[in-house]
Amino acid sequence: MVTFSGGSENFGGKMVKMKGGDVSVMITEWKDIPVELLMKILSLLDDQMVIIASHVCHGWRDAISFGLSRLSLSWCSKNMNNLVLSLAPKFTKLQTLILRQDKPQLEDNAVEAVANFCRDLQILDLSKSFKLTDSSLYAVALGCRDLTKLNISGCSAFSDNALAYLASLCRKLKILNLCGCVKAVSDTALQAIGHYCNELQSLNLGWCEQVSDVGVMSLAYGCPDLRTLDLCGCLLITDDSVIALADRCPHLRSLGLYFCKNITDRAMYSLAQSKVNNKMWRSVNGGNDEDGLRTLNISQCTSLSPSAVQAVCDSSPALHTCSGRHSLIISGCLNLTSVHCACCVRPHSAISPFPHSAH
Repeated sequence: MVTFSGGSENFGGKMVKMKGGDVSVMITEWKDIPVELLMKILSLLDDQMVIIASHVCHGWRDAISFGLSRLSLSWCSKNMNNLVLSLAPKFTKLQTLILRQDKPQLEDNAVEAVANFCRDLQILDLSKSFKLTDSSLYAVALGCRDLTKLNISGCSAFSDNALAYLASLCRKLKILNLCGCVKAVSDTALQAIGHYCNELQSLNLGWCEQVSDVGVMSLAYGCPDLRTLDLCGCLLITDDSVIALADRCPHLRSLGLYFCKNITDRAMYSLAQSKVNNKMWRSVNGGNDEDGLRTLNISQCTSLSPSAVQAVCDSSPALHTCSGRHSLIISGCLNLTSVHCACCVRPHSAISPFPHSAH
């Protein structure tokens, strides 16, 4: 017996009461289960069981093919490639597909099948797919132009030409994870992203060592709605990158600069001043967006002084150094231990929204 709101259902030739109790259907075979009821049942199952259910009969397969919008195969530790090849032609209405792997299994032919059959995809996760080549990126670019979120972190074989091509066609991207894509992420590729992907809000470029100020500045000028940017391990960038972001990306809320050794006080003061300017603009125009950065990682940025980092902390009330709320991350910077958020400075008093009174 399976119980839902509005009544109960008993399969195997018994009466089924649908929601509200005013509709009844006699079920004699599994294929006779109403689509609405079948989709309710499937919503309670994990992805592996949904795939098994799609093999019960043609009716179930067709219903699942039409109604299934999200699928994760991350649980598949063996033969994921063959599984994707068999499922892609069936589940053509997918909007979200998670193919994250612990061990590389996916090959180009599986991704090409996904691109050919699943053209409504908006979210695609191919992280850790070490076997994939440029053929996969070209296929995704041609077949999945409505993508808003793409994760290809760890896909180290992709080239910058293929990434630039994808950016030119997938112009709705809002979230893009390129962490560890050491060959694909170059200034050329970032210039293409800045030119075509103007709606981008979140970008992870962690440990992409080819990135320089040229690429980051292209992003800053082309993606004004950028809110989250991870540049951890991008060793070539300098203050010029941070200054461009501070000037051109007013909604920036999270910035990762871990191990960016060339960052100096000049970058910190630019961030602080941009937040002050944004706050003044909003006060005049009636904006109510939370001011300033919410996360800043400057670990191992050993050229920074306490006064410069304190200026950023003061301009961004959401940055915290207090226990349990670390959003200003300064590990490895022994000279910054004196930097504190307002919570630490005044732990026992109410914090005024206007800490510095006008005189």
